[in-house]
Amino acid sequence: MTEFDFAVIGGGSAGFSAVSEGAKLGLRTICIDGAAEVGGLCILRGCMPSKTLLESANRFLTLRRASEFGLSAGHLGFDLGAIRQRKRTLVNEFADHRRVQLEEGDFEFARAHASFVSPHRLRLDGLDGSVREIGFRTALIATGSERNVVEVPGLAKTGYLDSDIALDSARIPPSIIILGGGAIALEFAHFYNALGTKVTALQRNAQFVKDADIDVSAAVTNAYRRQGIEMISGTRLVAVEKTGGRKIVRFVKDGLEQTVSADEIFYALGRRPAIGRLHLDAAGIELNGDLVIGTNDQMQSSQPHIFAAGDAAGQFEVVHIAIEEAVIAARNAARLLKDEKLSSIDHRLRLIAIFSHPELAYVGLTEREATASGRRIRVATYPFDDHGRSMVRGETDGLVKLIADANTHEIVGGAVVGPEAPELIHEIVVAIHFRAKTSDLAAIPHYHPTLSEIWTYPAEELAAFE
Repeated sequence: MTEFDFAVIGGGSAGFSAVSEGAKLGLRTICIDGAAEVGGLCILRGCMPSKTLLESANRFLTLRRASEFGLSAGHLGFDLGAIRQRKRTLVNEFADHRRVQLEEGDFEFARAHASFVSPHRLRLDGLDGSVREIGFRTALIATGSERNVVEVPGLAKTGYLDSDIALDSARIPPSIIILGGGAIALEFAHFYNALGTKVTALQRNAQFVKDADIDVSAAVTNAYRRQGIEMISGTRLVAVEKTGGRKIVRFVKDGLEQTVSADEIFYALGRRPAIGRLHLDAAGIELNGDLVIGTNDQMQSSQPHIFAAGDAAGQFEVVHIAIEEAVIAARNAARLLKDEKLSSIDHRLRLIAIFSHPELAYVGLTEREATASGRRIRVATYPFDDHGRSMVRGETDGLVKLIADANTHEIVGGAVVGPEAPELIHEIVVAIHFRAKTSDLAAIPHYHPTLSEIWTYPAEELAAFE
């Protein structure tokens, strides 16, 4: 039986980063991936294909608004086949690059389904029908996520789209009901709305983007409503049925049962860790209350030599954090084998971005989290509709928000709802990383007129308290 220093289960963004780091550190390393296609969720069915489709939607929306800028775009239309082909071409390029990286890396790459036999042994069921067992001294679980199935009476029989299907669909429905209120729901609501579909979004939570602050969530929700999207939150799904060619969703809101109908339904009720076939009990790995692998700040599971990262650990379902966690896990695996002190992840820089319209991004603590922790804070916001560059661009929905510690004046959180939000937020990421005060940010020159200049206004407001 072959023995490895470090066994990585999963060949997606987190797994590849971990196995590369492990090999670089001199560990005898293996990466095991049993997916039908090599590349991982982000490349194949997540970040890259969805953002490719959204880019087409954004360009089409610009054409639709041409007259606002004194321009004429002529006859407007879109070719869904061409949009889909562009997406396929880019995804294939990304996936081919990742496949080469895995196949030619300084580690073994096994195309197999992995399952634990014991805390130090794995069974590999190869996609070619082969079976073997390997031993490992340390391991990382980075198996990503799968669609979370919420049982709604009649939904399966009625049929629906999900993100996997929609990313390669050959049809844009005239109307659609989106079940969910997170990133996937908001991004596809924008995609369909930009292409002319009548969109209704149903969210179970009291607000869309439930983990964001209320004012941040409201800025996106209100903008969507102005764009003609029907946004309904605080609902409980009752049943789904089909009458003629229409699909009907029954739900309860404020104690009253209501219905909404459309040509299609889009399922976006979240994802869950893809860990069901790993036989974690054989390894003695415990799950937490949310049925995900519980980890400490060193990314260790209940078995200290077995780490978890990314969606499998269930903390933050975003790629850059998954990569950071995986790299830390690989380094800690090497240190554990040498009996050295382990390093911890710094979740101060937790960053979330949603490519909605307007876009949304936030980093660090939310106002709600900071208040709940007992920290005394000061908060300042500034709207895009009073910002020159935004007005010139014709993109005035949204706001920026800064959260500072009232005692140290250090910036501990920030949020953007507006144009280029996922780009603008990185200025605050850097500020938090270097533990900058609001006066530091206020003192930095910002070119005029730029979008980033908007940060100076809340920074100056908060700096007045220093």
